[in-house]
Amino acid sequence: MEVIKLRDEYIKLGQALKAANLVESGVDAKFAIEDGLVKVNGEVEYQRGKKLRDGDVVTFDGNTIKIEA
Repeated sequence: MEVIKLRDEYIKLGQALKAANLVESGVDAKFAIEDGLVKVNGEVEYQRGKKLRDGDVVTFDGNTIKIEA
């Protein structure tokens, strides 16, 4: 499980996927999210700009990212 430490109050979903090196670019993140391949806290998320906060868990392509403050 990858852990992303927040520098601010939140990180956007597309940015988190890039920070965890699960996608190469924002465009790749956009398509993965639009195609329904990304889950946030167990629910499919379609908004690239979804704000992730402390405690949120993202799953994509067999990988898990945990957001921590």
